Amino acid sequence: MTIARIIEIQRNATQSGKARNGRWLLEFERQQPQRPDPLTGWAGSGDTNTQVRLTFDTKEEALSYAERKGLTVHLIPAPPVSLKLQAYADNFR
Repeated sequence: MTIARIIEIQRNATQSGKARNGRWLLEFERQQPQRPDPLTGWAGSGDTNTQVRLTFDTKEEALSYAERKGLTVHLIPAPPVSLKLQAYADNFR
């Protein structure tokens, strides 16, 4: 059985806009453990589902997609953002 995570995408600290807030990401959890490659030593596995990342506009779209495909889902909402508003002059007190 394939297990997927649905994660609410947060904006980066370098982004000030709110254009892509509220988007949801579906990604598959690893089914096989990673093992070192004998030639290069890099970690990898034969599980290619971890390379698939799908974005959706709403949580309901992501959940309906997972239901249609028969996926077991772990839903991970974004933590609440707390803003500390202060004036620039407060840095010099």
